[in-house]
Amino acid sequence: MARARDAWEDLPFPLRREVRRFRRHSGPNGTLVIGGLPVDQRALPATPAVPGSVQPRATVSAAVLTMVACGLGEPLAYRAEKSGSLVQDVVPVPGQESFHGNAGSVPLSFHTENGFHPHPPDYVISLCLRADHDRIAGMRVAGIRQALPLLTPASRQALFAPEFVTTPPPSFSPDAAANKSGVEPRPVLSGAVEDPDIRMAQLVTTPLTPRAAAALTAFGRACEVTARTLCLNPGDLVIIDNRVTVHGRTAFHPRCDGADRWLQRTYVTTDLPRSRDHRPHDGHVLAR
Repeated sequence: MARARDAWEDLPFPLRREVRRFRRHSGPNGTLVIGGLPVDQRALPATPAVPGSVQPRATVSAAVLTMVACGLGEPLAYRAEKSGSLVQDVVPVPGQESFHGNAGSVPLSFHTENGFHPHPPDYVISLCLRADHDRIAGMRVAGIRQALPLLTPASRQALFAPEFVTTPPPSFSPDAAANKSGVEPRPVLSGAVEDPDIRMAQLVTTPLTPRAAAALTAFGRACEVTARTLCLNPGDLVIIDNRVTVHGRTAFHPRCDGADRWLQRTYVTTDLPRSRDHRPHDGHVLAR
């Protein structure tokens, strides 16, 4: 981590400039795409095909992810998700094609990452190591800054009310979404009325009132209308401002031949000390 933090300063100035600008304001889409980054394709092993796959070694791609993460803030991980690894593989797993998470290949609905947690990541960074065979897999992104004008005042008011329950996603626990006991209701939108933050996952966010249900449906429609689909090539890195942008994925067809789609991902926080009570030994992994 210390080496990656120092090495960030040695990356090309244009890259560092754009990341700094994005950190100050993530723009209308809350998304930044950087192409042409090194992933050492000739040395890539077969695409991992096991549940919970992570990157434990300092590979070229893991170094790129970690350096950019240090340019945005500090890398972050969750012990309950993928063993608390700071760099995680996003790959299709045989037998889990219909899983609604990063191991599946069915459409993935819109969500912010870990909105159920008291310390969700501020940014999600994904680096493409391999595209899918058919080049049809797309990362879908939709930002609140474009979706908000499509919502009625009544829908906005409802989305700012603490009338929603969001549980952990299946990647944390297959049964977590069904257990809503003790979960504190939260709003989907919070902060500045004209430029709010989002905490929402269509799969695991449950509205508690009729007006909340109608507003959540309206927000989903606004996201669909304003969504962009990014088809990533090897060496493409996507930074998503997790505070103002939801993301998902289109369906694709894995072949389980060692050359399937392979992304690597890391989370970033802009305020690591804020979560100190969740991080043993002042590390980068949230234990609870």
